[in-house]
Amino acid sequence: MIVKKMHEMGVRSEHAYMAAFASIGFTVAAWVGSLKLEPGTGLARADRWGLFVGEWAPTFFGLGLALSHYEQQDGTLVRDNVRALHETG
Repeated sequence: MIVKKMHEMGVRSEHAYMAAFASIGFTVAAWVGSLKLEPGTGLARADRWGLFVGEWAPTFFGLGLALSHYEQQDGTLVRDNVRALHETG
């Protein structure tokens, strides 16, 4: 039901995958930022920030898979790009 509603709102599997990869980068940035911008708090706090943000990526990947599965069943999965890559490669 949630996946269907997200699909109706225009969220596609590609959006979820992009958010997952962005959150991986944000995890590193949060860890480094906490380590450098909060002196005296130590490595443990930076690790907690990194772990907190790091848990977003699997969630976005899971949503991407669920949306992709829904798009396959719905017939809206974009496959033209994949075919074009196979033809040129």
